Amino acid sequence: MSSSTYSLEERHQALGLTDEEYARILDRLGRAPNDVELAMLSLMWSEHCGYKHSRRLLRRLPTEGRHLLMGPGENAGAVDVGGGLAVAFKVESHNHPSAVEPFQGAATGVGGILRDVFAVGARPIAVLDSLRFGEPGNSERSRYLLDRAVAGIGHYGNSVGVPTVGGEIYFEPSYEQNCLVNAMCLGLAPRDRLIRSAAAGPGNVVVLLGALTGRDGIGGASVLASAELGEGDEAKRPSVQIGDPFTEKKLLECCLELLDRELLVSLQDLGAAGLTSAASEMASKGDVGLTIDLCQIPLREPDMEPFEIMVSESQERMLCVARPECVGALLDVCERWEVLATTIGCVTAGDSLHVLHRGNVVAEVPVSVLIDDCPLYDLQPEPPSSDLYGRAAAVLIGGESPAETLLALLRSPNLASRRPVFAQYDPVVQSRTVRRPDEADAAVLILPDGSAIAVAIDGNGRRVAVDPRRGAAEAVYECAANLACVGAEPLGLTNCLNFGNPEKPHVAWQLVMAVEGLAEACEALGVPVVGGNVSLYNEAPTGPIFPTPVVGMVGKLPDAGAAGRLGFAREGDAIALVGRFEPSRVGSELEKLQGGAPVGELPTVQTTSVRDAHETVRNGVRSRALQNAHDVSEGGLAVALAECCIAGDVGASVRLPEGVDPFAEAPGRAFVVSGAPEALADYQVIGRVGGDALVIEGLLELAVSELRTARDSGLAEWV
Repeated sequence: MSSSTYSLEERHQALGLTDEEYARILDRLGRAPNDVELAMLSLMWSEHCGYKHSRRLLRRLPTEGRHLLMGPGENAGAVDVGGGLAVAFKVESHNHPSAVEPFQGAATGVGGILRDVFAVGARPIAVLDSLRFGEPGNSERSRYLLDRAVAGIGHYGNSVGVPTVGGEIYFEPSYEQNCLVNAMCLGLAPRDRLIRSAAAGPGNVVVLLGALTGRDGIGGASVLASAELGEGDEAKRPSVQIGDPFTEKKLLECCLELLDRELLVSLQDLGAAGLTSAASEMASKGDVGLTIDLCQIPLREPDMEPFEIMVSESQERMLCVARPECVGALLDVCERWEVLATTIGCVTAGDSLHVLHRGNVVAEVPVSVLIDDCPLYDLQPEPPSSDLYGRAAAVLIGGESPAETLLALLRSPNLASRRPVFAQYDPVVQSRTVRRPDEADAAVLILPDGSAIAVAIDGNGRRVAVDPRRGAAEAVYECAANLACVGAEPLGLTNCLNFGNPEKPHVAWQLVMAVEGLAEACEALGVPVVGGNVSLYNEAPTGPIFPTPVVGMVGKLPDAGAAGRLGFAREGDAIALVGRFEPSRVGSELEKLQGGAPVGELPTVQTTSVRDAHETVRNGVRSRALQNAHDVSEGGLAVALAECCIAGDVGASVRLPEGVDPFAEAPGRAFVVSGAPEALADYQVIGRVGGDALVIEGLLELAVSELRTARDSGLAEWV
């Protein structure tokens, strides 16, 4: 990136800055930036770091709650779970790197979200992932991305020793060129050990912890996530970071001991934009300046240029601030954990980030210019004039009978068993897991006092493509419904907003409407947003992805032993429906199988009814009156009943309420439950548990073994 490569007029454009943005930089600095400064500014003013098309919009989300301890703006949010403990959690994307190099892209996505959690002082105790790919049956590329991304997630999580306890995976043609890899992590910490990232105390020492700094990842996440991917993206492969989970494990343990011994003033992960982002954000939050000496930074390649050192996204690194008298003890702890630790600078008074190299000042930029002066853009939303996505290829579903339709749905990639995927992950390491994948609608992790936390992650891009506002709200309701099924009350929510190019009016409209839907649903349920991530420009020459807001939610239940299960449990139990059930085939899985386009109108959600249904199920599970609980979502009521039979290895005989379409969907507001007949006397009873077949009166009869065979076969040949 020397000035000989680009003319002065071209160099800012080569780094993704517009002419107007460059003029703004000239005005703020009062001079032209040098190459190092321009590299730093181009990344901090990128979409990925600056959130310039979404920051104003995100102010709409509710961020206050009675359990909230740490909200947006920190590495991760945190909520109080009682007993002096906090749960920190966050979800982030690694979409663009994973589309270029799926194994390392997905693996380093897991590594990055782990660091976000232990950066606030919490020990990571679980990972969940939310994945989207093109159709595996039609695309060799999608099968490759699926295989390698899943392998990368398993490699990193298993190696570090953090269980992958849940997640979701969907396949749609719109994700063919832009796969989505969203990773969520949650961690446990004593309330009084939570630490913030703000640098403080002029004269305090800045210390770099962890791996060597190399050229891998230069411009990676920040550049790849700030523009559309097009032809020739193989050339971007070197921009994807390379992960080392064993180095991360040592770094994790080292940081937690440093916090236990109260040796740190602040702690920050080095993620996108590397040292530039970490240093400037720490300084901004603390209203201080920093001086960094690049010659003190241990390098993997000794001939690295100053700009390369400042923007490298090499993994497994943290930046911390310590008091001078604590540095010796800090270095001793790091040596014992075999973690490289180097003093690289100091905290200063004022508002300037000074960067030194070989005794020369190679960058001197006000922190406010790097952080606060990033331009924020007003979106220009306009609803699309026509269907954006067209019809999918119709799938032969074997005939017109309801039984054949149900089997086709169970075999479909979006509804088939995820066992071939999660079998590659360790769900029980650390011995906290009470409910594994496929055992319940949400993962459940026991706490030391016998209570538990529950966590789920949800999203449905197809339904959001139909109606961004209602579809996004449904994601919140469904996530909360999954928690209700195990008896948990929501405490907080994190989100990852995956959309196309926000500079296009129809994508801007999708984003605005989706955020409004998320806000309305969070307000209706009283659940605060503790933080999250925005991933834009998920778009290829063929068009944008489905708008895909992904929601992760954490809840609390008083007794881990009473956590609900998915499967029917006892012969003779009554089966009932809970909730206002007015489903629609618009945006449904059956519509997709039949080749339908994601157009139409989703049903209106009655928020009072949703809250009441969630409370009814939650209380029934906690009291053990309900032997199982499962929300009715993809595939409708027929699929929900089949899944309960498969999970419990027992049949059921039911009679559907008059007028109910068995394959229509209404996520987040209806449940299938079972329990002793006397315990369900006040419920809408529709049948009984028993036998070896699912019998829906007047509609179908299928053996549980046949249902299981169909569901188990759907992904087996692709994973």
